[in-house]
Formats: sequence, C-alpha cells, structure tokens
Amino acid sequence: MRIYYHDNTAEDQRLDHDSGVEVLPEAVAKLGVLAYNFSGAAALDNVNSLAKARGYKNQDVITISPASMGDVYEEKVKTFYKEHLHEDEEIRYVVEGEGFFDVRDVEDRWVRLQLDAGDLIILPAGIYHRFSTTSSDYIKAMRLFKDEPKWTPLPRPCDDNQYRVEYVQSITAN
Repeated sequence: MRIYYHDNTAEDQRLDHDSGVEVLPEAVAKLGVLAYNFSGAAALDNVNSLAKARGYKNQDVITISPASMGDVYEEKVKTFYKEHLHEDEEIRYVVEGEGFFDVRDVEDRWVRLQLDAGDLIILPAGIYHRFSTTSSDYIKAMRLFKDEPKWTPLPRPCDDNQYRVEYVQSITAN
C-alpha cells in the first residue's frame, strides 16, 4: 500500500496524483484509518477473524470494471469519487486489482491510499473520503457489514452530522 498526499490537480481521478510527499502509516492511523495486508494462503481466514473481532456479520464481493458494469461504469466511478461520509465504519478488502481511497487529514488535505490485492482498509464513521479505480479500471473487493449490506453516502458538507461531529472530536482530542 502506498500512502501520499494527493497533488490536487483536476486530471482524471484514476491517475496516481502523487504529490511526491509520502504520508506515514502512523499519520493515517491518527485519522482513525486502519490499514492491513492479508496475503497468502491464510488471507481470507485473517480477514474473517478481523471481521468477527469487529462484529461484522455480512459481506459481499463487488467487481468494479467496464466489463462487469457495462455502460454505467463511468457514471458509477464518478459517483464513488464524490466526497462523502458514512455513518458506519467502512471496511474494504481488495481481492484483485487496485484502487484509491482518498481521506481528509486534520488540515483538510487529501491523503491518497493506493490499495492493491491483499490490502484491507477500515475507514471510521464520519470521515470524509472518496474512492476511485486506478487507470487499470479494475478492482474486485470484499465489503464487510455489521448488519444487512448497505452503502449510504452522505455528501459533503454535513459537518453537523452526529457521526461527523464525533469523528472530528476523536481526532482533535489529542
């Protein structure tokens, strides 16, 4: 997994947008973002153990690519890339392919996490973020849910949202 500041150019979201400034894993951990790599024969066992420990009961696998989504691919990827938050923790495990998760740091800068097969990311409820495929236009990811599968994005701004308020308090308390 590569972690760096986004260069903030408006070019195709699927490009690297690497500013050349690396971000340490400890810095994203302070944002409440947890990142793991589960590769090899025991990868799914490790994912399932983590899911059980965090109270996740359901999962599905989604493939995001032009081949799997047809004509709606471009529109759907643009939707994922709109800045938003969720009221639930978001866990994604990359089974195949690669993708970008961008999260806001405490100074409101974009931090880009490039996830590859075997990488797992946990985003806390209330964090502003966005997702995009890379220029490969392919990712197969496992989504984990505590209850029934749902994906409800709340577009920015929603700073008065209870989960946003709690999230901001959690990262600024230190």
